[in-house]
Amino acid sequence: MIYANLKIFAVLAALFFLPAAVLASETDGTILAGHQSAWGNQSGWINFGLSAGNIHVTDSGLTGYAWAANQGWINLNPALGGVQNDGLGNLSGSAWGEGLGWINFAHVKIDSYGRFSGTATGTLAGTITFDCSYCDTRTDWRTISARDICGNAIIDNGEECDGAELGGKSCEGFGFSFGSLSCKADCTINTSGCTYSSGHHPPAPATIVIFSGLASPKSTVTLLRDGQIAATAPAETDGNFQITLSGLTGGDYIFTAYSEDSQGNLSSALTLPVSVASGVTANVSGIFIAPTISTDKSEVAQGDNIAIFGQTVPNGQISIVLNSNETYAQIKSDANGRYSYNLDTASLALGQYYVKSKATLGGNVSAFSKILSFTVGNKTIISPPAQKCPGKADLNSDCRVDLVDFSIAAYWYQRPLSDSFKIIEINKLNGDGKIDLVDFSIMAYYWTG
Repeated sequence: MIYANLKIFAVLAALFFLPAAVLASETDGTILAGHQSAWGNQSGWINFGLSAGNIHVTDSGLTGYAWAANQGWINLNPALGGVQNDGLGNLSGSAWGEGLGWINFAHVKIDSYGRFSGTATGTLAGTITFDCSYCDTRTDWRTISARDICGNAIIDNGEECDGAELGGKSCEGFGFSFGSLSCKADCTINTSGCTYSSGHHPPAPATIVIFSGLASPKSTVTLLRDGQIAATAPAETDGNFQITLSGLTGGDYIFTAYSEDSQGNLSSALTLPVSVASGVTANVSGIFIAPTISTDKSEVAQGDNIAIFGQTVPNGQISIVLNSNETYAQIKSDANGRYSYNLDTASLALGQYYVKSKATLGGNVSAFSKILSFTVGNKTIISPPAQKCPGKADLNSDCRVDLVDFSIAAYWYQRPLSDSFKIIEINKLNGDGKIDLVDFSIMAYYWTG
């Protein structure tokens, strides 16, 4: 009988100290091996770390089962209860034990290091404490306020490493021959301890240009490099955009940027000359894409209104300029960047007028929009709907032939054509393998502005 009891005790002891073997994280934690014990004055030792119990700690609560050596399983998420977590480690609610009934966890807390403290109580369970001399229950879940901290020995979002935790990286993974990586104080990888073998040379650093600025919210910003589309990127809801262009060599470039708003209208093109040295990351910031602009009439009867509208940055100051560079009116764009102005033509003489707009936000001033023309006359003619895409000369396939296409063609004027541009030239220009005045005459014929 004594031998049999010893065998049962050994099995129970092995079960009690068996660690959980599951994946975990700061937001979906488990109980750490070797840190899984609490003490109940009615139940004895309680193990929160059994693999069969599969306990998980999240921002909303605890799930799974703890094992009380003398009373059996404790369900942390029963149907009519459940142990809850407020995300800051303050627990509440109740668990249910097979022989212990309801257990209140309102006085249990998990600190920023994942350590349980306090007491859980119940009518049958008595007091379960996490603070006794040999009690030690810990999780790898972390309170919301303790996450993403450089120095917590956990690689959080945005960190390459943290202390001794290098995420399995090695010098060889960074192109070196051998040596030891370390982690800098800002949680980025330090390769100063890595070296190259004899005859091995480090890879040349990348040449990168980062473009950033403002455009219409959710518009598509297009970047041309020497007349060819290099990249596109969406603008955020606040109008900010960023385009990173890599794979460059050092030298001088002519970049062009423009955007297409939510209605499919294009802004005017902004030219950006950039000089970048090899192996350097250059930042071209403060770009302010011009507003788009449209009118609801191509001709308006004198005394009637003509609507001038478009899209730009949210809450920007819009200047409407008529016939000259003097501001005719100022309005404000809405939260989506849209603006509209009804121009009363009663004071305008009969004739043709030209209108453009620009935006100002926080001291930053955009380029001017495209220039539109309209006529003040004796009748009203509604602006025609958008035309079908031109059959020729639309080099960037935006269904328009304008300055963007002109700048693309101008780049290749009297230059040897690249293989990719030869295909464009054959399909959309005269197809003789070169850009000359014949091609520009084709462009002038299909010009939409």
